[in-house]
Amino acid sequence: MKKLTSNIIKFLQLLSGFREFALIFILLVFAIIMSFASPYFLNKQNIEAILLSLSVEATIAIGMAILIVSGGLDLSVGSTLAFTGVVTGLSLNAGVPAPIAILFGLVAALFVGLVNGLLVAKMNINPFITTLGMNITIRGLLLVIASGRAVLNLPASFTVIGQGRLFGIQYPTYIMLVLVIISDILARNHRFFRQNYYIGGNEKAARLSGINVDQVKIINYCLVALLAGVAGLLITARFGSASVTVGSGTELRVITATIIGGASLNGGEGSVFGAFLGALLMGVLANALNLLGVDVYWQNLATGLILIIAVVLDVINEQRKSSIK
Repeated sequence: MKKLTSNIIKFLQLLSGFREFALIFILLVFAIIMSFASPYFLNKQNIEAILLSLSVEATIAIGMAILIVSGGLDLSVGSTLAFTGVVTGLSLNAGVPAPIAILFGLVAALFVGLVNGLLVAKMNINPFITTLGMNITIRGLLLVIASGRAVLNLPASFTVIGQGRLFGIQYPTYIMLVLVIISDILARNHRFFRQNYYIGGNEKAARLSGINVDQVKIINYCLVALLAGVAGLLITARFGSASVTVGSGTELRVITATIIGGASLNGGEGSVFGAFLGALLMGVLANALNLLGVDVYWQNLATGLILIIAVVLDVINEQRKSSIK
């Protein structure tokens, strides 16, 4: 029994050390298994459906990965997503042209991120408490400004963003993939984004080395909020309506995907590509459970278990690094 436990721990350590490679391997194996379990899994329509449903959470995961690398956290992205959609929808119904309404929605999202960033960076309030409070505040604000009702009958000039197609694939998929590719390249190579690894690894040392830590933190919170806003626009345009309840639980799924992708809750580790792979794995799993006819309640249970496993992997990885030092 001790030997089996030791082997399991060693496997988890190996997995945590090569997270992106391991995720790609797991996805390939899972796809092979599901191709036998369901004849619909590898259908073109089903793959498109997976990528389309992935577009919202993977877009937010880009910003969340960068934020967690710097040692931050944002639990308000789900409400920010809904806030952007409602502000945009109300603007459209008031006769505002689509481009201006979209700008209003993104500015609203950016404002949420700016407030979060200022509270965390300038007032040193715990990110968990700050963004949890913001999440509740924005949800309440949504109910007030929309009177608790969905915003319907959005014009085609706006909904084309979520419903239009290029080569048979809907626009949100392209937007997500472009954002992931560009963001991953910037996060790996651009000086500003590289600073996040130093801040997340040792904030005090980063300050002493001349990094403007407060500025970086504020920009990170603005970035994740802005990407949540983009996700809000995509889902609102896709369904042709803005709901005050949309996005509930999104923050936990995004954080789970980011941790699965190799980001450490202690900061200093992670990548945009890893977060995308984590979101893809969760999306593929949810799709597979649907195809297999698994009840939605079991799906929620699976998401919770995945989060716990991801955190365990993160802890094991930290212990492994500490033992090496």
